[in-house]
Amino acid sequence: MKLKFFSVNALDPEADQDNLDSFCNSHRLVSVDKRFVENGEFCFWSVCVVYLEVSASPAKPTAALNKRAQVDYRETLNEQDFAAYSKLRELRKALADSDGVPIYAVFTNAQLADMVTNRATSLTALGEINGIGSAKLDKYGKHFTKLLQNTLTDEAVTTTTQADETPLHPAG
Repeated sequence: MKLKFFSVNALDPEADQDNLDSFCNSHRLVSVDKRFVENGEFCFWSVCVVYLEVSASPAKPTAALNKRAQVDYRETLNEQDFAAYSKLRELRKALADSDGVPIYAVFTNAQLADMVTNRATSLTALGEINGIGSAKLDKYGKHFTKLLQNTLTDEAVTTTTQADETPLHPAG
């Protein structure tokens, strides 16, 4: 993966925006992070684009662009987090079926994993996850935060109960 940084002038974004759009349209993006920067009279968006490096070989770019970066969340999340992630996936499927939209139109796998690892139990925390805008937040946010609150509370109770069941003085 490689990084590319852009500055988009907040007062006159046209030229910078075209440059950024052109780059994004021609590369396989992994993630985009943006921050608003106020520097006196010059305000701009600082944009960091993480993208997959495409080989210089003419045969490989197509393969690299077509192959999605697969992440096995069983390997990247611990057991409790993966259980919560699985529940979020089930909820996403139910909501997508109900709305007649593809599951990725609700949230991506990466966003679900971020919800779990960031313990996003509030709409504010959910809104800080990359790619979750106000429309998705308004439409689906309360469903996911409620499930996360319940799941993480159950996890804490289970952990506490297991700790309480441990004998203080093991028999021996």
